[in-house]
Amino acid sequence: MARDQIDMTPLQSRNELVAWLEAGVKPPSEFRIGTEHEKTPFTLSGHQPVPYEGARGIGALLEGMQLLLGWEPIMERGNIIGLYDVTGGGAISLEPGGQFELSGAPVETVHQTQSELMAHLAQVREIAEPLGIGFLGLGMTPSWTRSQIPVMPKGRYKIMTSYMPKVGQYGLDMMYRTCTVQTNLDFSCEADMVKKLRVSVALQPVATALFANSPFTEGRPNGFLSFRSEIWRETDSARSGMIPWAFEDGMGFERWVDYALDVPMYFVKRGETYIDVAGSSFRDFFAGRHPAFPGERPTLSDWANHLSTIFPEVRLKRYLEMRGADGVPWGRLPALPAFWVGLLYDDLSLDAAWQIVKHWNAHERQALRDDVPRLGFKSRVRDRYLFEIAKECLALSYSGLRRRGRVDHAGRDETRHLEPLERIIDSGRTPAEEMLEKFNGPWHGSVEPAYDEYAF
Repeated sequence: MARDQIDMTPLQSRNELVAWLEAGVKPPSEFRIGTEHEKTPFTLSGHQPVPYEGARGIGALLEGMQLLLGWEPIMERGNIIGLYDVTGGGAISLEPGGQFELSGAPVETVHQTQSELMAHLAQVREIAEPLGIGFLGLGMTPSWTRSQIPVMPKGRYKIMTSYMPKVGQYGLDMMYRTCTVQTNLDFSCEADMVKKLRVSVALQPVATALFANSPFTEGRPNGFLSFRSEIWRETDSARSGMIPWAFEDGMGFERWVDYALDVPMYFVKRGETYIDVAGSSFRDFFAGRHPAFPGERPTLSDWANHLSTIFPEVRLKRYLEMRGADGVPWGRLPALPAFWVGLLYDDLSLDAAWQIVKHWNAHERQALRDDVPRLGFKSRVRDRYLFEIAKECLALSYSGLRRRGRVDHAGRDETRHLEPLERIIDSGRTPAEEMLEKFNGPWHGSVEPAYDEYAF
C-alpha cells in the first residue's frame, strides 16, 4: 500500500503483533478483491525513461492526476509521490524507477475490478498523453540499462538501493526494472488463512507461467520467459521465496509473526524522515535493544511498515497478497484476480486445489519455483508438466467463478475475465514465448515494437 501507516502506539507484547494480523479475519460475506498493478512510463517519442522532475516528468503527471481526481496528495519532503482516494480506498504510488502503481480499492467482484481499471486508464491517459508519456505492460523494461533509469524521490528507496547489492545480485533490477500485477484476498479465520496461503504458495508458479511476460533485457532475449521471477530468486533470500515453514504443523498468525520478527529491517520512519537501519533485527527493536533506538519500543506503524518490506511469493498482511505474476497489458490484468478468486473464494475449488498440491514436499515446490522462470509450462513437478496443472487450475477457477454467480449488467458471470488465460492454455505457449516469436519474426530482432503492441 502506498501510505506508510501512522499509528504511533508503542507495542508492549508479541500478542499485539499477532492481533494486528488477526484483525484481517472477515466473514465470507465481507470478502473483497484488491488488485494492484504496475506499469512502466516511457516517452512516446524515443521510448526513453521518464524523469521525476520537469514539465513533462512523473511529478507533473501526479500533479495532473491530483487535479483531475481530487485525491489527497501523498507528499515527501515537498515532492508529490502518490495519491490517496479518501472515499474509495484506492491509491496511486511510485515504485523506485517511476513504475506507476494503482492499488485498487477493495471491491466485491472482478467486474468492478475491470471497471476500476478502465476508469484509471482513461484518467491516466488524459493527463499522460499531453505530457508525451505512454505506459508499457511488461514484467520488465525491455530495452533500458539500469543506469538509464531515474530514481524517484522517496526516502525508503534510497535506503533499499544501498542495501540491496549486499544481499543479492538482482535486487536493484527488482526495484528499478520490474513490474507486477498482484491480487489481495481475504480469509474467514486462521485455518482458512493457512489453507489459502498453502494452496496459493504452492500454485504461485502456475500464475508465473500464465503471466510470464519478461523475456527481454536491454534489447535482447535474456534466456528466460519470466526474468522478473528469476530476479526475485536473487534479490534477498531472507525476505522472499516459497516459505517452506508455512507448510509445517503449527502454522498460523503467530508463526508468521515469528518469521517477520527475524526478517532484517530496512528503515524506521519518524516524521518525514526514514532512518537507515538496514540489516538490523526487528526482534531487537521489539525488545527495546535496538542500537539506534536504545530503550525505545516500535509502534504499530513500525510493524506495519516492516511487514510491507517482506516479499515472499505470497505475503500475509491483513489479507493475502499473490505476488507471482509479471505485469501484463491492460486487457489481461483482470484475469489475475479472476484466476485466484475462482480458486480461493469457492470452497469446492479450494479443496480440489489443495488435493493437487498437498503431497508435494518443500523440495518439489522449490524446484518448481526455480524452474518456472526459464521453462514456464515445461517445468515439472513429480511426473506432471506444469502445463497440465495450469490447465486443471484454470478449470477449477472457472467452476469456482461459475458457482459464485456474480453477474455484470449484461448477465455475464466472472468467468469471462478468464478468457485471456484460456487463449494462453489453448495456444500451449506462455505470453513470453509468443513475444519471442514476434521478436524473431515480424519484429526483425527489435524490441521497439513492444512499445506499441504492449502499451496501455
